[in-house]
Amino acid sequence: MLCTDDRGGAMDQAAAGGGPRDAGSLPVCYRHPDRETGIRCTRCERPICPECMVDASVGFQCPACVRGGSGTGHAPDAARPRTLAGGGVTADPRLVTKILVGLNLAVFLVQLSVGDSFTNRFELIGRAYVPLLGGVEGIAEGQYHRLLTAMFLHGSYLHILFNMFSLWWIGGPLEAALGRARYLALYVLSGLAGSALTYLIAAPNQPSLGASGAIFGLFGATAVLLRRLNQDMRPVIALLVINLIFTFSPGFNIAWQAHIGGLVAGVVIGYGMVHAPRERRALVQYGTCALVLVICVGLTLLRTGQLT
Repeated sequence: MLCTDDRGGAMDQAAAGGGPRDAGSLPVCYRHPDRETGIRCTRCERPICPECMVDASVGFQCPACVRGGSGTGHAPDAARPRTLAGGGVTADPRLVTKILVGLNLAVFLVQLSVGDSFTNRFELIGRAYVPLLGGVEGIAEGQYHRLLTAMFLHGSYLHILFNMFSLWWIGGPLEAALGRARYLALYVLSGLAGSALTYLIAAPNQPSLGASGAIFGLFGATAVLLRRLNQDMRPVIALLVINLIFTFSPGFNIAWQAHIGGLVAGVVIGYGMVHAPRERRALVQYGTCALVLVICVGLTLLRTGQLT
């Protein structure tokens, strides 16, 4: 396929219909001379084919005018491809997922190397005496970092193996659909929601750790996304049901609060991400994230007040 520079001299003349053509024939796209078109850029009036058309406030503009900024159409980045949720399309749509998996594995290696003293310092605990640390520890003691750091700790090889498999299987496609920033916000806020609910409901001396809250948030957002796309939801629903059965089964010692908190946050954030109207997309999406964050902070302060 032949393409020319956006300001390509003689080719522009032919593209604009200035060259000898049969009477009644259509002009050709100035960027794709083999394509006839009846559409012209509303700014420079050069012919443009459907591939080159960018929506403007009135009519369509060509990529060159969009990049230059016309004052009447979209911003200069409007021609860039976007995900369903409005995020930028990247060369590696799983980059954040890879980083999260790597970070979880790296922290687990530190746990194995350093031992329980490291885990006790960063796991989620409300308020309790910790012998290895020699004092009363917990979120109620001002150690709010535990709400976040507990998301990257794991208690066994099976624990981290199952969580990382779920993160890779669910997270990769979801990151590609949402874009990196929105996906990362979903992951972190779902994990924080799980931690906040655990802190609020669980016994203050009950330790909790794991990425499950964040991963359950990914499950919830994936279900919302599949519903939005009218795709088969049965595989995700089946896997979610299996996980919930394990969550509430006696003998597994699972912090169900983290799972439920993450799941609810994931559904709420996912709905805001994929159903936000295009003209107010960023406002709705990040407003939803801010609302979830405010709720997490409120729950944390409430519980801290109860324990102190």
